[in-house]
Amino acid sequence: VQLQACGGGLVQAGGSLRLSCAASGFTFDYHYMGWFRQAPGKEREGVSFVSANGESTYYVDSVKGRFTITRDKRKNTVHLQMNSLKPEDTAVYYCAAGRSRTRYTYSVNRDNVDYWGQGTLVTVSS
Repeated sequence: VQLQACGGGLVQAGGSLRLSCAASGFTFDYHYMGWFRQAPGKEREGVSFVSANGESTYYVDSVKGRFTITRDKRKNTVHLQMNSLKPEDTAVYYCAAGRSRTRYTYSVNRDNVDYWGQGTLVTVSS
């Protein structure tokens, strides 16, 4: 099983980045996908999730209206488009996959994650 994340980097406040996560080794169509992030000295938090069928999404309040999550079943890839970035978005972002009971649900609980990616660093300068 692999979750290969990429797209992190250094950007100025107000800028944009697009994170991508390529999945392999498990049945992508039966797993919800998501992104967590962890800033220095803080707990890992769920940022955004998308159900296995792509129809249900979740965003933590702090990123609503700025981030968009999508999944591409042909390429087994999930993307996180991040716009209007703020310094408080600075963190290591982790791609995650979990098996849910139905294809239209997801879980924001990190204990329910089956697979984790290696993390990609996003740094937003003020």
